[in-house]
Amino acid sequence: MIKNKSIKAFSLVLVFIFLILPILADSVSATCKDDNVDISNLELYPGGMPFGVRINSGGLTVVKFAETEGVNTSPAFLAGIKIGDIITKINGKEIKNINDFIDEINNCNGKPIDVTIIRNNKEYNFIITPKFSNKDNCFKTGIWVKDSTSGIGTVTFVNPKNNSFGGLGHAISDSQSGKIIPVSRGMVLNVCINGVNRGKKGCAGELRGSFLPKRIGTLTKNSECGVFGIMSCSTIAFPENKLKVCPMDEVVEGDAYIWCTIDEKGPQKFSIKIFDISNNNSETKNFKVKVTDEKLLEEAGGIVQGMSGSPIIQNGRIIGAITHVLINDPTQGYGIFIENMLNSMPEILK
Repeated sequence: MIKNKSIKAFSLVLVFIFLILPILADSVSATCKDDNVDISNLELYPGGMPFGVRINSGGLTVVKFAETEGVNTSPAFLAGIKIGDIITKINGKEIKNINDFIDEINNCNGKPIDVTIIRNNKEYNFIITPKFSNKDNCFKTGIWVKDSTSGIGTVTFVNPKNNSFGGLGHAISDSQSGKIIPVSRGMVLNVCINGVNRGKKGCAGELRGSFLPKRIGTLTKNSECGVFGIMSCSTIAFPENKLKVCPMDEVVEGDAYIWCTIDEKGPQKFSIKIFDISNNNSETKNFKVKVTDEKLLEEAGGIVQGMSGSPIIQNGRIIGAITHVLINDPTQGYGIFIENMLNSMPEILK
């Protein structure tokens, strides 16, 4: 959690930066299919490379309420604002960042303000009357907001025809509301992985890494089945050559391997086993995986946060990606069919 430097003027505004994207087994799954992709002749480069993402949702996302002096609850809550709402305007003026929001609240002099929000892809307006804080000498609305989200994940595949890519195998969701974060502007950044915190029973491990200044692509969609966009870097080193895509009905139980990055050496190959292939309607938990590679078990304890999106290869074809880890057994997790990821891609990227 990082506090905005303007916090002194408005103490209920915080910026949250998420360094690792969630892959816990209790994450929400939902339908994410669009038009089916013809995979009969499709060949993709497998990923395994880490990438950073920075998302701007086109406004400020409400993440929490707080009481204000003289009021036993939040003025914004009383007005009808909900966690997960995206504030886009105040009194008709576009709000682009935290500082815009602070300025408008401070300039209202306690008068009611007309707040425009986006909720479930629909626009609504609410009237909020800020309350003055004697302690902080400013007006407050009683909400915490954020203007961007950042995280680290793993590239699943890159299409050599147009450099489109898919990663994560699950959505980037707000940690407070659990809702998928809409993408207004999204940057894909280079990342350096310098180590891993081992996972253990009851405590998920995580990759340790940092963002590099180089922008390597653009993010265009954040969905239940992963994130998608375009890679602009032409010097990506893929761990192996192009591979065909395996249809979901041809995925079998047994040996497979993944590509993932756990240190500065880049993508490495680790053995796993596929089991418990599901025939239900879940879009992101299609089968289970068990890590059998001794090196990965020794260094990471199995699957850790940040490995989401690691491509799974079986019998010379890409079958899917790692999506979740079992919190009580980090040697096991879930995988998503590559078909479900491809079907969720924006049409322009297919």
